[in-house]
Amino acid sequence: MMSEVLITGAGGFIGSWVCQKFVERGFQVRALCRYTSSNSIGWLEHYKNKKDLNFFFGDIVDKNVARKAIPNNGYVINMAALIGIPYSYEAPESYVNTNIYGSLNYLNECLDKDIKGFIQTSTSETYGTAQYVPIDELHPAVGQSPYAATKIAADQLALSFHKSFNLPVSILRPFNTYGPRQSNRAFIPTVINQILDNNNNELFLGNLNSFRDYNYVEDTANSFVALVESYENCIGQAFNACSNFEISMSEIVNILREITRTQKE
Repeated sequence: MMSEVLITGAGGFIGSWVCQKFVERGFQVRALCRYTSSNSIGWLEHYKNKKDLNFFFGDIVDKNVARKAIPNNGYVINMAALIGIPYSYEAPESYVNTNIYGSLNYLNECLDKDIKGFIQTSTSETYGTAQYVPIDELHPAVGQSPYAATKIAADQLALSFHKSFNLPVSILRPFNTYGPRQSNRAFIPTVINQILDNNNNELFLGNLNSFRDYNYVEDTANSFVALVESYENCIGQAFNACSNFEISMSEIVNILREITRTQKE
């Protein structure tokens, strides 16, 4: 029988795909979704095999939920986070509570469980503006926003639990992820919607001269599976989940324009 794995933030864009990939690999998946009055499971509503998931509902800062949800002799993938850079300037305390205290809560609770591994989900935002490229795992951490600062803090907390308490921790930092279920606020969905709405005419997108490393969401999800399946060699380390290929925002717009034009012909 395959190991159990708890995925927090399971109803999110990437989290829902991570749940799906672990089920496909034969793991017993526990999915923690944030409680709502409607018991929403987020994007997992669109997953046809959701009956294969064991659902838990609650906030990541709730210790009682953590104790119930964390499996003995299994894995924890902490994906639950308050995201979105702009809102972090308005409500930094909310980001501290969820991203730092929430992570600390699950790290603490894992000390009483015989877990095989704890994966803290980070973000490429912890690197700030690139000081060199390609960005590797040795790149300095720079908290350019309250959001990024809380993710840096959560990473360091997780690593400290490995060094202080020998908890089997690793860090995975997804770069820019795109694909089905992504919010319309993200860059690629925004471009697609504007192209369709404006009949491929003038777009309003801001600065297009920057470069990004983009990963398709299934590739990002598979990186979590790959990490768990080779976990003994990954403990105490941080890994980037990226393509190692940069593309300009303007080039993405041109590609999407061409795809749209071709499909209309």
